[in-house]
Amino acid sequence: MTAPQEKPYIEKRDDGSISMHEVTASQDGSVQNRNAKLANPLARISHEQLLEDAKVFAETHGLEDLVLEFQKGALVAQDPSQFEKLSQLNDEDKAIFRRELTHKWDQPYMLYYLVILCSMAAAVQGMDESVINGANLFFAPQFGIDVKTNSNNQWLLGLVNSAPYLCCAVLGCWLTDPLNRFLGRRGTIFLTALFSFLTCIWQGVTNSWEHLFVARFVLGLGIGPKSSTVPVYAAECAPPAIRGALVMMWQTWTAFGIMIGTVMDLAFYKVSDPPHITGLNWRLMLGSAGVPALVICLQVFFCPESPRWYISKGRYREAYNSLARLRRHPIQAARDLYYIHVLLQAEEGLIRNRNRFMELFTVPRNRRATLASFIVMQQFCGINAIAYYSSNIFSDANFSNLQALLASWGFGIINWIFAFPAIWTIDTFGRRNLLLTTFPLMAIFLLLAGFAFWIPDQKAQVGVVALGIYLFSMAYSPGEGPVPFTYSAEAFPLYVRDIGMSFATAVLWFFNFVVALTFPRLIGAFKPQGAFGWFAGWNVIGFIAILLFVPETKALSLEELDQVFSVPSHTHAAYQLKALPHNIKKYIFRMNVPDIPPLYEHEGFIGEKTYGPGGLGHA
Repeated sequence: MTAPQEKPYIEKRDDGSISMHEVTASQDGSVQNRNAKLANPLARISHEQLLEDAKVFAETHGLEDLVLEFQKGALVAQDPSQFEKLSQLNDEDKAIFRRELTHKWDQPYMLYYLVILCSMAAAVQGMDESVINGANLFFAPQFGIDVKTNSNNQWLLGLVNSAPYLCCAVLGCWLTDPLNRFLGRRGTIFLTALFSFLTCIWQGVTNSWEHLFVARFVLGLGIGPKSSTVPVYAAECAPPAIRGALVMMWQTWTAFGIMIGTVMDLAFYKVSDPPHITGLNWRLMLGSAGVPALVICLQVFFCPESPRWYISKGRYREAYNSLARLRRHPIQAARDLYYIHVLLQAEEGLIRNRNRFMELFTVPRNRRATLASFIVMQQFCGINAIAYYSSNIFSDANFSNLQALLASWGFGIINWIFAFPAIWTIDTFGRRNLLLTTFPLMAIFLLLAGFAFWIPDQKAQVGVVALGIYLFSMAYSPGEGPVPFTYSAEAFPLYVRDIGMSFATAVLWFFNFVVALTFPRLIGAFKPQGAFGWFAGWNVIGFIAILLFVPETKALSLEELDQVFSVPSHTHAAYQLKALPHNIKKYIFRMNVPDIPPLYEHEGFIGEKTYGPGGLGHA
């Protein structure tokens, strides 16, 4: 028998703010003690010292008039589950924190206004993606792109469709960091929405495929930085208890925008050409996405700036004012600001050099977040092929043009409606569990849709193809739909959050580009059966990668996730391989099996939390 070896589960920082917990592992890789301690850096400080620290913090950062609020807030941040026992809090203070636990959706109007604005930005993206779906049926023949018989034209149609995503991958997303650094979250959203408005109008006045390609490429400058910034903005402003639900509004309303894009395709389908204008219908389809973008430009500066962005600039008074507009009571704003400050101070120990992009891969904590974000952001699940080309797919399944547009509208409706269940499950069932549950279903339903093209009876073929695509959308919408942007927006520490989100969204848009570019040719070469089977295979690969390398992130503050991503990937993968058969026996076959030890334990924050095999559970 080999003697056990002691190996650290979490990297210890020089300032000691993160506790070290040892795990016992034998040389065969089996972990004997799997608990990783996620420690609150305030947990071991005496009340007297904590009160003094909070006072110094307030006086040092120009918040002298709020010393009492910060002292109370610091005490609560030390252990929120014990606020009832704090003699420093009066009955009114305790009632505030009590209601926070029992009415987590009772939030200020401004927080919901901010979420509505972010949702509208998401809808703009959805429309930008989907209006081309119906326009494909009209601009392609007008510009001499015959995809039925010419394989080169299949590539050409893919190139025009994929132009914005090429720009996002190679340029647009990488502008996120400098834009956010100099303009803030709101300024970046304003500028990118303005770009979206102008380029949508530009698309509508093009007269060749080359001109349309250039206009759509520039559209990527509006899509890329906006898609990187808006989820981060929502994540940085939302309370931890409902952060997942609020951030996932990005995908929910992206799905809504996709649906509205199909509505615009239907609305302008029968528009006739006036004198001297050819293709007015598809021009109106492409231009319609610019209207909500203009509304965003007019509204964004009514919202508060991200408090974490203010903190990164050393503007603590403005950070407090922002939080005060986003929380019910000043004591909650003081608590959150002080706790964010303390955790960011601890986070500074991770900064090893100034090349922040390289630190995404050289710092172990960042590298694990980068890998997990890469996995969830890959877009080979098949959804974008349907979003961009569903009209062509349905047309190949013997739908008429109008029927194809109506069927695409049905896909858009389902894609939007079935995103709503994730609002209630993403912070309870968890990000990871949603992905692990839905990826196998997506593979099955894609195979159903693809194999349906072999059905000889035309009416039956039409029905089963639509059924397979609709069932696939139902599985996608609560899982791979909302999770990627939510997950990536919260996975990275603040000092690399912008560059990390730039990388994550660049990955997403690169895969979107590949899918949009290749799908017309993929259909031509593999036929629909092979194309859908190809994406089904990638869903199986996605399930395995998520199982092994994507940890759960729900219900922790953005800064506390540092410790979650400090667990080595091989340790996480080994644990999940052992947990998988246990979960199959327990949850699928309903067998009475003993629980296995949780992977994480988090102490000193909202009681004790434990992360079990699938996600979060209370000890």
